[in-house]
Amino acid sequence: MSSIHDNQEENPIQDLTGTEAVKKIRSLIDKSGSCFFVTQANLNGSHKSRPMAVQKTDEAGHVWFLSAKDSVKNMELEQNKNVTLYFQGSSYSDFLELNGHAEVSYDRERIKELWDPTIKTWFTEGVDDPRISVIRFIPDSGYYWDNKHGNAIAGIKILLSMISGKTMDDSIEGNLNL
Repeated sequence: MSSIHDNQEENPIQDLTGTEAVKKIRSLIDKSGSCFFVTQANLNGSHKSRPMAVQKTDEAGHVWFLSAKDSVKNMELEQNKNVTLYFQGSSYSDFLELNGHAEVSYDRERIKELWDPTIKTWFTEGVDDPRISVIRFIPDSGYYWDNKHGNAIAGIKILLSMISGKTMDDSIEGNLNL
């Protein structure tokens, strides 16, 4: 019996480390812009997963968020700083899972740097709202699922595979080690 990858010429697994891993992380987060932020602590049956908008991904691969000081998420981070982030950039590529830990701060300069006017929806007093905290997520490891040549080429390969009956997989995936 033949495997699904019999016609595939390229290796779909590419693990990345260091600066290459950070480059992939930043690229995939830029395509998504938001994620599911999953904490490990559980306070009285709280939901441990919630959508969060990314404010910034820096050169070190750290992911920055703004959050309410009194949120359940922040309370959970006081108990357990381990976090997993899940990103999806499109319906069939640009997937990312990051594992690491989060640090909460109240640095007013960082809040001003990360501020976006749309956040006023949650912080009605604006950038000076005393409820705002900063969360810095520091990834240790992760995994990505992407395509090698961009969405347009991947789409063409899918179409040609459907017509020809041959596998023309353009996917690539691998571990991210920081």
